[in-house]
Amino acid sequence: MDANVKLAMELIARRSITPEDGGCQALIAERLARLGFYIEPMRFGEVENLWARRGEARPLVVFAGHTDVVPAGPLSAWHSDPFRPEIRDDFLYGRGAADMKGSLAAMVTATERFLSGHRDHRGSLAFLLTSDEEGPAIDGTAKVVETLRARGETIDWCVIGEPTSEERIGDAVKIGRRGSLSATLRIHGVQGHVAYPDRVVNPIHSALPVLSDLFNTRWDPGSEHFPPTTFQITNVHAGTGVDNVVPAHIEISFNLRFSNHWSAGTLKERILAVLSRHGLRYDCDWRIAGEPFLAKHGKLLDAVLSAGREVTGHQAALSTNGGTSDGRFIAPGGTEIVELGPINATIHKVNERVAVADLTTLSAIYERVLQRLLFEE
Repeated sequence: MDANVKLAMELIARRSITPEDGGCQALIAERLARLGFYIEPMRFGEVENLWARRGEARPLVVFAGHTDVVPAGPLSAWHSDPFRPEIRDDFLYGRGAADMKGSLAAMVTATERFLSGHRDHRGSLAFLLTSDEEGPAIDGTAKVVETLRARGETIDWCVIGEPTSEERIGDAVKIGRRGSLSATLRIHGVQGHVAYPDRVVNPIHSALPVLSDLFNTRWDPGSEHFPPTTFQITNVHAGTGVDNVVPAHIEISFNLRFSNHWSAGTLKERILAVLSRHGLRYDCDWRIAGEPFLAKHGKLLDAVLSAGREVTGHQAALSTNGGTSDGRFIAPGGTEIVELGPINATIHKVNERVAVADLTTLSAIYERVLQRLLFEE
């Protein structure tokens, strides 16, 4: 069996629903230790993290990723046990196959092959792994990066194994991510009998104009690397359960994925101005998942693009779409970041899968990137 597939299957079989790691990091650490990596587990709260480094000199290249996965969903919808990996029709099935245990396996095997022929490489190589990417992302990569910075360890280049490919392996890489701002808005009214409209203030009626205003706002035109900011209502709840009572309040949840035209602070100010203009009585709880970031372009991006062309024969597109990633915690230190991983069509879905051949291709790209950054002049 192919080494990439074998390791990916071993990782998938370890049940690691966020924030659990399920022994994945220990498995990877054991293999890295045999290659001369210094292994440093970092546990914060309930979260397992791993920092493994080989070498002291700069530049420092880091493979980053997460061992936690989202819940499997209804087991009856899966064609096989999500935590008992299975190969069918040249695809590897299992929770985490694409997001992102397949990438982690490809990174490890690429490192093993690279070091078998280049143990005297320049610079240093490290792995940064967490079990807190699919969850709150508080005690994971953010805390590890904070620890590294406090002791003066600087990451020069970072490859994150998020599933970025769209139609075929290596056809897209991410060079940044949009910001994410969520809120729960409660608009208050006056409860009462529907037959006496003069004695009530219907918060549902009050909400409709402001929601229409927010929904129809053209927040920005986007930019060279970012699509326009989007507003999405994710939940609406109101009512007492009967049809003859006007409720006292309505609760609305919404999210904005925003471009680099905004910060979370300036976007929040804009929304508050809209709410105030409508004269509402309200309160609002805000949650910032991450600010937008665009990694600087340099040698890492050149290495990833050229390696992709050499291995796959096609040119990758540059993208910042999709959800957030842990790159938002690493980028502020000035690190050049590129995200590259499997096809993302089945991530977080039932019957998640990755093509067996794609894991081999991805590992070859990762190995070529290491050669370009740490060996070739």
